[in-house]
Amino acid sequence: MSNIHWEKITHFEGPEYSPGFLLWQVSTKWRRQIEVALAKIGLTHPQFVLLASLGWLNRKSSDTSQVELARHCKTDITMTSQVLRTLEKKGYVHRKLKDGNQRTKFLTVTEKGAGMIEKAIPLVESIDQQFFKRLDTKTRKFVELLQALALDG
Repeated sequence: MSNIHWEKITHFEGPEYSPGFLLWQVSTKWRRQIEVALAKIGLTHPQFVLLASLGWLNRKSSDTSQVELARHCKTDITMTSQVLRTLEKKGYVHRKLKDGNQRTKFLTVTEKGAGMIEKAIPLVESIDQQFFKRLDTKTRKFVELLQALALDG
């Protein structure tokens, strides 16, 4: 038996009342389901997020930089670059340097990548619908709360 003085180190009644712990549990459970579905079409979850987000950003501009994509996804720039390299090898994205800017790589989704996005999004949204259906009428409020947490600042 440990001698940890829980009442002195936490203000939560237990882990089941800790928002961080609950968020970790829920996100882990949800992500496992997403990863299983995406594996069937040869994508990892980070690959899907970056590819689909790039597709979304490309609808307004074909001059989306790796840094802009990483900011949009709130991902580490090094990890973003590594995943994009893999997506490029698979033929889903094209990375190019722009004349006069030899440091910034600009990204576009290829036709093959667009086809993958069209396969992947329905899979992911199906998992989302199943996973979050227990929230019933509270889903919109839940999304609003997540949006508030996702805001920078």
